[in-house]
Amino acid sequence: MNARSLNPDVDTQLRQVTEPPTDQQPVITLRHGSVDRGNRRLWSGLDLTIAAGEFVAVLGPNGVGKSTLLQVILGALPLAEGRVQVLGQSPGRANKRIGYLPQRRSFDPSLRVRGRDIVRLGLDGHRWGLPLPSWLPGGAPRRSAAARVEEVIDLVGASGYAERPVGELSGGEQQRLLIAQALAPAPDLLLLDEPLDSLDLPNQAAVATLIARITRTQRVAVLMVLHDANPVLPHLDTVVYLAPGGSLIGPPRQVISSAALTDLFGTPIEVLTAADGRLVVVGHPHRCDAHDERHSGRRP
Repeated sequence: MNARSLNPDVDTQLRQVTEPPTDQQPVITLRHGSVDRGNRRLWSGLDLTIAAGEFVAVLGPNGVGKSTLLQVILGALPLAEGRVQVLGQSPGRANKRIGYLPQRRSFDPSLRVRGRDIVRLGLDGHRWGLPLPSWLPGGAPRRSAAARVEEVIDLVGASGYAERPVGELSGGEQQRLLIAQALAPAPDLLLLDEPLDSLDLPNQAAVATLIARITRTQRVAVLMVLHDANPVLPHLDTVVYLAPGGSLIGPPRQVISSAALTDLFGTPIEVLTAADGRLVVVGHPHRCDAHDERHSGRRP
């Protein structure tokens, strides 16, 4: 599965969209990346540069390696070919500077843990036992940790319900707290895997706006896996569109277009713009089966 260009000027175009100023180190640099699952190549020839404060969405049908891209960045899966640097280091070496939100977890309605404590796990969830009181040796940093928890709870607008049991909260409220958890260690990079899944449209819009605001104000780079780009479309800088037969990277309105998707999927696809500005894709590219015999075990 090879990365393909949108047009002959794509290299210049992508430099304008994805490359940071020369005096700023990229957050992610991926060059000629290829990855395998079992005996099947998911994607290859992937080039991507993400700068601080950039909002990037990864789109495509199931099975094409969207979440796998996040695993590569986290160092959980090595590249088959190519090279990648994350925050100037090899994948996995800078994970303390990365906030990661996996695919949506559901909290049991009977769970009595406070929302505030869920956020606190972003700072010391790797420890056992209770936090040290501030008056004990080693307790002073806990005051700073508590202040950071308050800061990110306020940042995501969750102060009004942070004391309530998380099981009693709505899906949108829970998701804000999980985003606060990922932000607690003050990361330089946020990796979000389907953060809008199972949310209703108003909550999708609210969470998308929240993430965009964090990206701009905190200068945090965001790489978000999605099935539907519409909730975040007004905020995106770049789209990475993965498909069984290739990939496209570029500005949202150019990647999510009739011509680009028809070429990518090899079947007629029409992208319409609704009255409210939402994009409607006709042709069901998301139903493509990445395990189809035409692509199984395929090597570029």
